[in-house]
Amino acid sequence: MLFNSIEFIIFFVAVLTVITIIKHKKFQHLFIVFSSYFFFYFSSNYLLSLLIFSTLLDYYIAKLIWTTQNKQRKKILLITSLAGNLGLLGFFKYADFAIMQFNILGNQINIGGGIPFLELALPIGISFYTFQTISYTVDVYRGKLEPSKSLREFALFVAFFPQLVAGPIIRASEFLPQLREKIEDSTSKINLKQIIIHNSNLKLGITIMAFGFLKKMFFADNIAPLVNAIFTNPIEASSFEIWLGTIAFGIQIYGDFSGYSDIAIGAALILGFKIPRNFNKPYFAISPSDFWRRWHISLSSWLRDYLYIPLGGSKKGSGRTYFNLLTVMFLGGLWHGASWNFVIWGMLHGVYLVIHRVIANKFPRIANSEFVRTKTGKIISILITQYFVFLAWIPFRVHDTEGMIYSMSKYIFFDFEFDEIIEILLAYKIPIGFMIGFIILHYISFRKSDLIKIIINLKLKYWGIILAIILSLIVFFFDGNPEDFIYFRF
Repeated sequence: MLFNSIEFIIFFVAVLTVITIIKHKKFQHLFIVFSSYFFFYFSSNYLLSLLIFSTLLDYYIAKLIWTTQNKQRKKILLITSLAGNLGLLGFFKYADFAIMQFNILGNQINIGGGIPFLELALPIGISFYTFQTISYTVDVYRGKLEPSKSLREFALFVAFFPQLVAGPIIRASEFLPQLREKIEDSTSKINLKQIIIHNSNLKLGITIMAFGFLKKMFFADNIAPLVNAIFTNPIEASSFEIWLGTIAFGIQIYGDFSGYSDIAIGAALILGFKIPRNFNKPYFAISPSDFWRRWHISLSSWLRDYLYIPLGGSKKGSGRTYFNLLTVMFLGGLWHGASWNFVIWGMLHGVYLVIHRVIANKFPRIANSEFVRTKTGKIISILITQYFVFLAWIPFRVHDTEGMIYSMSKYIFFDFEFDEIIEILLAYKIPIGFMIGFIILHYISFRKSDLIKIIINLKLKYWGIILAIILSLIVFFFDGNPEDFIYFRF
């Protein structure tokens, strides 16, 4: 069920209606759980069983880990959880990829390679809810989190429909306490054991959702034709077209994915839950590490806490630090999809992080100079960082090796033929207009650090006018066919 479909709007309104009728939090939670299962079943059918399996596996294993005193048994239980979760993820997401690599290798060394593909359906959201349940079990194992005492609560944490399919990846330590706290009704000043849909939450949630729909349906979906036209077959495209397509894809994927996250955050807020932000103006990052503090924040923080730090982080010398960075980004790339292009994308970012760390270690005066902190220094840092960030978007978008190498070479060794630029700009004038509009909006949101807060503090009529403008823009340019979110594939 796509967020940008009429089915979701009907579904969400129905959920809100029932929530306001049910007066006890326990039954409200149960209803949201079953609503989430329906949401998942609507798109994935029988694959709902995998979500339920992961829920039951980690709920009961975490309880056993918490109660046992034997360290060896704790480790065995944790390994069982990891094997169950990663086994399902690996089988459904990477089995055909592994078979392909085996067949290629077999043909190269003349031992045959005719293993048939399994052609398994990829369960939507499996990469996201698997990481959520893993973090829960690991936190219990580390003694940082007491296991949930209610299967109802844990099932809601795992299956919560706003962020189920494409995140943000939420932590049990952030979400479970929200299920237990009492909500104060400001009109009666008493604590009620139920979910209250406050006017403030409703206004803020609707505003965040509106901007999410704007990013996805107005900007990303209308920029997509330019990206597809250039990168479906990039061979023979001019250097300027490659640059234009690369910038367009960077804007498209940001609008698409951050749009999804905004809709998820807004919908959750309306229901009375806070889930963490997933993006913070990433195209104004001043370094590779700063980019990953701003882009897909829930994933980058998960990789830091559950991979990078356990591997030793930066505490075991420079060489080990560089190895850890490359390993984490390799796995982060592979997490995105069973294809070498995602591995290349992840490794490029790993190399960026290593180079940035080397410069900071070897030339601390440059890294900490006054010039870097000036306006000019920040602008130069942003431009250099984004040059390499957008370079990495090419292997993310172009899957075939020949097209990828060609596109990256045209991006790096650009040879603009200026007599063609006007012709290309005119040919793609409509999507370029959307690109310019998005850049302006992104810049305004950067300059006004909390644009959403400014809007919700407006008088009701002005707030309503802004929402009406956003809705009109979306409806006017919507062709009636909702486009998939890019991260649904991961």
